[in-house]
Amino acid sequence: MSQIKVIISGGGTGGHIFPAIAIATAVKKLEPDAEILFVGALGKMEMEKVPAAGFEIVGLPVAGFHRKLTLRNLSFPFKLLASMLKARKVVKDFQPDVAVGVGGYASGPVLRVASMSGIPSLLQEQNSFPGVTNRILALKAERICVAYDNMERFFPAEKINMTGNPVRDGLLTEISKEAAAEFWGLDPNKKTILVIGGSLGARSVNNGISATVDQLDADVQLLWQTGKLYLEEMESKLDPKLKDRVKVMDFIARMDMAFAMADVVVSRAGASSISELALLGKPSIFVPSPNVSEDHQTKNAQALVDKSAALMVKDEETDTLLSAASKLLQDDIVLAELAQNIKHFAKPNAAEDIAKEVINLARKKK
Repeated sequence: MSQIKVIISGGGTGGHIFPAIAIATAVKKLEPDAEILFVGALGKMEMEKVPAAGFEIVGLPVAGFHRKLTLRNLSFPFKLLASMLKARKVVKDFQPDVAVGVGGYASGPVLRVASMSGIPSLLQEQNSFPGVTNRILALKAERICVAYDNMERFFPAEKINMTGNPVRDGLLTEISKEAAAEFWGLDPNKKTILVIGGSLGARSVNNGISATVDQLDADVQLLWQTGKLYLEEMESKLDPKLKDRVKVMDFIARMDMAFAMADVVVSRAGASSISELALLGKPSIFVPSPNVSEDHQTKNAQALVDKSAALMVKDEETDTLLSAASKLLQDDIVLAELAQNIKHFAKPNAAEDIAKEVINLARKKK
């Protein structure tokens, strides 16, 4: 068979980037000769993470439109026009057989250009409530891969495929708590709370943890991902006496080691985070970000809360996070219930299932 060419667009946060890389990796496993090109937004983390994963990426000067009145919105139409022009050149030069949108600023220009050029497109909608861009792009998309039920409220039912969300490689590798404790320099016999406020960090979560970390039970440890912007500030507020059992870092590259250590996870309710926690069956407390389109993180978290698969704390109540996590650690019955029920949301073959859809669309164009 002839070589297929796939263009994958989107990014902005780890929640878009890591699933995109997982899809690309799955495509390469099924079609080793496939040529894959990523398109992201200049200055965003995909420009670093995608090449690190071994894939080529092109950046667009696109930026988001801010819902609050700000002078930055004045440049939005110019950046959008420049991005459309560059996307048109990228698509013309690369000549893809299929275009994949995973969400993020770059998805819009690339998938619109692809559709206008007669190239089939696939959307990977991670959330239970899609944003405006994906609802518009869905009108021209051939397939829409989703992770939640009842998505026909937003998309044509005949285009929907329930695949779940892909997760990054290596998470299912078995790691003992002893090995993880040695990696982190923690005590394997103590309970551990993992706090991940998203790949870019979360100020409200960080402030809530910082304000109450000195009340952490003596037999409880903390792994705390702050995000690059907040690391120095959070470290400066941490009592030196706690540093033997509170590990603070800007970004956790070895999430497999972090999850192996964690008894309870505190996290934003991004779709990618939920998918990873479901796959691993981790008891979780979600803190939905209020700064996302359509408040989709609250809807994501509520879908689990309704099934007794997670707990939820509001963003304005983050000073209760550590006490809620500590209380949960002491209740073996609820811990077991949450661990069991969140597994019902897991889709371990998501990346491969999406990759098969991508390849099928590409082959139809050949």
